[in-house]
Amino acid sequence: MIVHPEVSAALRAGRGVVALESTLIAHGLPRPENLRVAREAEAAVRAAGAVPATVAVVGGEVRIGLDDAALEAIALGEDVVKAGVRDLPPAVARGADAATTVASTAHLAARAGIAVFATGGLGGVHRGARESWDESADLTTLARTRIVLVCAGVKSIVDVAATLERLETLNVTVLGYRTDAFPGFYLSDSGHRAGWRVESPAEVAAVMRARDALGLERRAVVVANPLPSSEQLDPALHDRVLREGLEAAAAGGVSGRDVTPFLLDHFHRETRGASLDVNVRLVLRNAGLAGEIAVAAEAASS
Repeated sequence: MIVHPEVSAALRAGRGVVALESTLIAHGLPRPENLRVAREAEAAVRAAGAVPATVAVVGGEVRIGLDDAALEAIALGEDVVKAGVRDLPPAVARGADAATTVASTAHLAARAGIAVFATGGLGGVHRGARESWDESADLTTLARTRIVLVCAGVKSIVDVAATLERLETLNVTVLGYRTDAFPGFYLSDSGHRAGWRVESPAEVAAVMRARDALGLERRAVVVANPLPSSEQLDPALHDRVLREGLEAAAAGGVSGRDVTPFLLDHFHRETRGASLDVNVRLVLRNAGLAGEIAVAAEAASS
């Protein structure tokens, strides 16, 4: 594992550091916007006073923090694989370029000593999981990883209620940032409640300290950060496109890990890019908030 010198220096000095995933860059956004958004996410972390650490596997080497050449390789490369935790060993052994998911980014960031991580939306329990057992590895990884994950809730294409139940079962703390409602990625309100409400980065930092003091340091804290309702995707449009996308996926035999990219692409096309605009806004908001939390956490520990 290679830690970028700036990230390493920040960790030694007790400065705030924020991990950023790379699957969003390689597989979640179209080119060349993906490279622009990756740079803007890092800039949002810096604007909050923290140091960004985008995580990926480049040429078989785990990188914690990417230089510009590595960021371009992940964003623009033709053969960048999507690597969850289980995929890391073969990706490294084969010298591959790989973009890390929420689960693998959280795992690697925690190993590097990074306490805060920002992403777009959390994975969850998929619709129809009673038959398919299809559940994102994000959930079980968060149950055993010391990280604070800032996200816009779970992707609205999954079963939100079942996902919140699983997080409860796995004893993962869920905080709504300045909201009582649990956000649904494209939507500010998924129709479900967040576990607890917090009002500031300092309050999140206090929860982090309490978690560690209670011997729960090996579990994640999820900070659900909604978009303002004025910036969300139109709910009626969202519901129609989701319904049609699920029908199209079923008709086409799309299943397993292919469902999420299929539905996200369907949203992009059927909303004429509006869902992509929402996705970018929430990613940048989450990166900025994660930076503020990382700074507050380090200030509280010094």
